[in-house]
Amino acid sequence: MRKGNAIFYSAILLTGANFLLRLSAMSFQVYLSSRIGAAGIGLLQLILSVTALSFTVGSAGVRTCAMYLSAEELGRNHPKRIYGVLNGCYRYALLFGGLTAALLWYMAPRLASGWIGSPAAVPALRFFALFLPVKCLHGVLTGYFTAAERVGGMVLTAFLEQGCSMLVTFLLLTGWAGADTGRAAFSVVAGSCAALVLAFFVLSGLRRKNLPERLWGHRPPYGRIFQVSLPLALADTLRSGLNTIEDLIIPRQLALFSGTVDAMADYGVVRGMVFPVLMFPAAILFSLAELLVPEFSRCAARGSTNRVQYLAKQGLRVSLLFGLCAGSVLFTAADRLGELLYHSGQVGKLLRLYAPFVPMLYMDAIVDAMCKGLGQQNANARYNTFTSFLDVVLLWYLLPRLGLNGYYFGFAASHVVNFALSLRRLALTSGIQVSLPLRALFCTVGACAAAALLPAMQSVFCLLFLLLFWTLAGVISRNDAAWIRTLIRGQ
Repeated sequence: MRKGNAIFYSAILLTGANFLLRLSAMSFQVYLSSRIGAAGIGLLQLILSVTALSFTVGSAGVRTCAMYLSAEELGRNHPKRIYGVLNGCYRYALLFGGLTAALLWYMAPRLASGWIGSPAAVPALRFFALFLPVKCLHGVLTGYFTAAERVGGMVLTAFLEQGCSMLVTFLLLTGWAGADTGRAAFSVVAGSCAALVLAFFVLSGLRRKNLPERLWGHRPPYGRIFQVSLPLALADTLRSGLNTIEDLIIPRQLALFSGTVDAMADYGVVRGMVFPVLMFPAAILFSLAELLVPEFSRCAARGSTNRVQYLAKQGLRVSLLFGLCAGSVLFTAADRLGELLYHSGQVGKLLRLYAPFVPMLYMDAIVDAMCKGLGQQNANARYNTFTSFLDVVLLWYLLPRLGLNGYYFGFAASHVVNFALSLRRLALTSGIQVSLPLRALFCTVGACAAAALLPAMQSVFCLLFLLLFWTLAGVISRNDAAWIRTLIRGQ
């Protein structure tokens, strides 16, 4: 199978899998919100934010390192050196993951009382600490499988992991947690940890099948591992720390605003209800992003400049058009989605408010993936750290004065700056020229305005108008259909 064809079908497989996984995850999130309420969702989001920071510190950049070095060796046609890469990454993950797990166990009471604001979070944090080293090892395996394009194994494991997590969480919620939000949060963490163990053993078995232990003889490239991982670890830790600080200060600073009734509930609505719906369609692009990182690494290692530029242009164009379609649908269907999923008018209003950012958010995921594949991890990490710090400063200042409007302005400013910096880095590294897609944007605004005049089925008509306007304006043409046909035929 040709490389272009392999990427296309791998993307199709991952897209279908991610779509189903995200659909089930969002459905389960809707179930959780109906069971524990917006305030309970807010508490759960804070706990998950702390565990995410712990994983970032514990993994110390090892997943991206394993993926990048594995793809690099494959690009140079040295597959046997991957054995040494994985062996070194395992030891690296165990060292940093074990130290971080011990620190989280010790600090759990202080984190729960002083940061999260609820001692009920202690059991969930300590339970997660027990499984943190396994999660770090799991990250190494997923990095290798992504680089090696073992998509089938990853998809199977993802479905098993998601099913196990939801089953264990549901059993604990219905049989033990009751209405206790602390126990509900523990149930979610316990479900994810149980699923993590299952996924790790499945991936380990698949890895042994592809890389038998008897072939492991190459010395781990510790120098390269530390060279790639440590800068990522420092930058990712700083950024994740800033993101966690951002999550923790939102309820506290919102409570200082005179118009706030329940700060934790408002936080739960935005971060636990609106954002999952906003990013749900991105499952399609995230699949492409996962595959672009190793592909760009291989192309860069071989010096294939033309293919790098071709993939960069197509990646930007596809993510822009898809983001405009998804944003248009979310904008026109916001009220219906809010009522259908959460029986909340507030969710619908906020969803419509954030929908115009969808094209930028979706493109940013693809841009970051391409930059990582071209070895620009450190530059991206600097941009992410700077904009996260900017976000924290803006939220600290704006939330007590403007409430949720302050969160909106801070979100807009930090994400626009981050996207502009990342896009500029991609253009400089790949050598492509980037221009503002005015025709596509004007057509999208026109389609949304035309659909808004209709009494029903606005989202459907919006997509039809969008296709019509893009065709008339030359945004899409017969060449696009021909390009898709060549992908399907492997040409």
